[in-house]
Amino acid sequence: MRRNLASDERDDVEINLSPMIDMVFILLIFFIVTTVFVEETGVEVNKPEAAAAIQLEKNSILIAVTSDNKVIYGGRDIGISGVSPIVKRLTLQEDIPVIIQADEGASHGVFARVYGEAKLAGAKSINFSTKR
Repeated sequence: MRRNLASDERDDVEINLSPMIDMVFILLIFFIVTTVFVEETGVEVNKPEAAAAIQLEKNSILIAVTSDNKVIYGGRDIGISGVSPIVKRLTLQEDIPVIIQADEGASHGVFARVYGEAKLAGAKSINFSTKR
């Protein structure tokens, strides 16, 4: 048996969207928390080409040497003397590799001094970044 109700006797049917909104917020929080952000040095470096290359870890200390021999970390000029304290501080908790991005026109001496400072600070793995 079918029962027909007049339009004035029907209740309005509503869809409860609260659980869907909660689920969207939970997914949003999940994706924000699990996202890995790539750290950039803050300057554009013209890297030299290399014959062989390997993929490096995402979690690393990026230090750039520009063509005018400035040493940059996190977008600011730290100088050669600033490399050691930063590497010491960041490698205390875990062994994070150091990646040096040297410009093609940078002085080899400045690159060698940055490499030496990172080594003296206790970095176990020091790599340099090139074009692929």
